[in-house]
Amino acid sequence: MNKQNVSLKLGLLSDSHKEVDYTRQVIHLLKELGAQYLIHAGDLCIEDNLAVLHESKLPYISVFGNNDSSLVKLSSEYNIKPEPYYFKIKDTTFKLMHLPYYMSADSDVVVYGHTHMFEQSFKAETLFINPGEVCARNKPKIETAMLEISDEQFIVQYHYKDLEKNIWEKKEFKYDR
Repeated sequence: MNKQNVSLKLGLLSDSHKEVDYTRQVIHLLKELGAQYLIHAGDLCIEDNLAVLHESKLPYISVFGNNDSSLVKLSSEYNIKPEPYYFKIKDTTFKLMHLPYYMSADSDVVVYGHTHMFEQSFKAETLFINPGEVCARNKPKIETAMLEISDEQFIVQYHYKDLEKNIWEKKEFKYDR
């Protein structure tokens, strides 16, 4: 009997800062690409970004970033947690954080932010991924990532839009599990 290989699609974003329109654009793209969940690695900075996550109608989780102290009072209203936050979706374990201080391979996937740089690596059977910056603060580029998980593979799609070109582009990375 063949085991059915069902994939899971997760939209990853981080460092929205006060760019609500960019956050909205990223979530729209991720939904178009078939995201089933949204994972935000912190620095939402304002309630409007939390509201955009909530209004997406997708299950989501986020963590507090170093610029999110004003959002602590909203933690009961929105799904925002202290870091590092461990959770599981189907058979995959996750560690979510903003600051890259807890970079141990103690889950299947480690999602982090703060550096404003897209990064991905596969070490000790753990995928480490930073989706880059939504806010286009450090470079004129909006960034996000889609993570597709199957029994056999992690597929990371890095999506970015140069603000001058205004066209989404993509790079893809595959890792055997």
